Amino acid sequence: MGFALQKPKDEPGSAWPAIMVGMFAAFGGILYGYDTGTISGIQTMPYWKQEFGDPGSGRISLIVSILSVGTFVGALAAGLLADITGRKWGIILSAAIPFNLGVILQVASTSQPTFIAGRFFAGLGVGLISVQIPMYQAESLPKWIRGFVIGAYQLAITIGLLLAALVNYGTQNRTDSGSYRIPLAIQFAWSLILCFGMLALPETPRYLIKMGRDEKAMKSLKYLRRLPLEHPALISEFEEIHGNWEYENSLGKASYIDCFRGNIGKRTLTGVVLQALQQLVGVNFIFYYGTSYFASSPGSGLPNAFILQVITNVINVLCTFPGLYAIDRFGRRFVLLTGAIGMGVTQYIVAACGVATPITNQASAAAQFAFICFYIFFFASTFGPGAWVVTGEIFPLKVRAKCLSMTTAGNWFFNWLLAFITPYLEGANYANLGSNVFWIWGGFCWIAAAWIYFMVYETKDMTLEQVNELYENVKFAPKSPGYHAAVRRFSVAGGDNSNEARPYAGEFDDKKDDSFVEKNDVA
Repeated sequence: MGFALQKPKDEPGSAWPAIMVGMFAAFGGILYGYDTGTISGIQTMPYWKQEFGDPGSGRISLIVSILSVGTFVGALAAGLLADITGRKWGIILSAAIPFNLGVILQVASTSQPTFIAGRFFAGLGVGLISVQIPMYQAESLPKWIRGFVIGAYQLAITIGLLLAALVNYGTQNRTDSGSYRIPLAIQFAWSLILCFGMLALPETPRYLIKMGRDEKAMKSLKYLRRLPLEHPALISEFEEIHGNWEYENSLGKASYIDCFRGNIGKRTLTGVVLQALQQLVGVNFIFYYGTSYFASSPGSGLPNAFILQVITNVINVLCTFPGLYAIDRFGRRFVLLTGAIGMGVTQYIVAACGVATPITNQASAAAQFAFICFYIFFFASTFGPGAWVVTGEIFPLKVRAKCLSMTTAGNWFFNWLLAFITPYLEGANYANLGSNVFWIWGGFCWIAAAWIYFMVYETKDMTLEQVNELYENVKFAPKSPGYHAAVRRFSVAGGDNSNEARPYAGEFDDKKDDSFVEKNDVA
């Protein structure tokens, strides 16, 4: 395919409008990343401890993890919100109301209860946004660039983490409330940019078709593809989406129970476990507790813990870029498998170094930090963007909002679990595992590798409608890379008569070099 942003020669229209729309929507990841990075730093600031009292392992686990409780609730509610208000307005409302309320409470707080309440509401907004942004992107983008742009949501998360680390570094030594209020208040800027920017963007054509607004859906496609309304390619894409929606809708209304039936249930399980594993491989241990973890070994010869946190965040941002390229160039399965193996190896090396040497051994501390950086490289270039890409594109339109809300809720549940239990795993008065905790994260990497091999389908270079076709015809994920999607053709002579718009059906044929057998040509 070449470089990820190079439009295929046979692709009509202009791709840049859809790309820019999707990339701007990805900005919402800043809200999540910045909030995560902010709490990592301010919990170690002297003035914050003086103002709120040194919370200790038990209370700090609540303060850090309560955000994820809010995100879990928000993710579950996002499916309903996105179907009622639309993808565009759902994002705007989520950022404008619950997220800003949470920021106000945190900035104004002078006690732990108010601060904790603020983190919950901020988390509620982040959870709502985290479901709707990949959905908005997937429903707006052409297939050849979809992985790159959805993956940019993870890039925005990493940029948010880096910005928070830099701001924390700049305010850490202040002797007034500005030490923590300045980093927290900056979040208003990210929210306002997202809200006002989304006002200028179109609603997704697939949502508009779902709601019966065909004329607006055509105008949305015209805006995104930069093609005239009468262009055959634009009409063909509209008819493909419309025909598939009519077919899905003819089977009856979808409930949450339908998300667990048949191959849709398989997809839901795949997405929930994949998003859970994105957390269980341990990356947020570094970004929630990295500053305090690095600060726990003052005799190691490593630089200031805040500087180390900035370094890890810079690596996280830079290494996301090759992942955005690779996800569309080499495919979802290859990228995710490579990441799982690389993360597992590097984390086991970190754990082995920590077990073999005392905490003050400077060579061992340097080696551990180096391999933590290698681990971040593997995560940022594979699992970071990859999990959002896969879950954003595997569900049919009828249940997409509901299924995505559950897969993302899986991510947030395990985000909360790890944020809550890590102080107990690390605390000197509790398990006191130290670097042994990397044995746990590394073990989940091998589980992730097996799950990807057996359950994650290859969906590179397919429309969302062809992905649905893939799951209908291929029963075993390792065979999916050999599947050739049908070229869907529609009769457009019938105008708005959706009964005259029907796709080719097809099947996967093992005996003919994995070729696609076309049948039922009714065009």
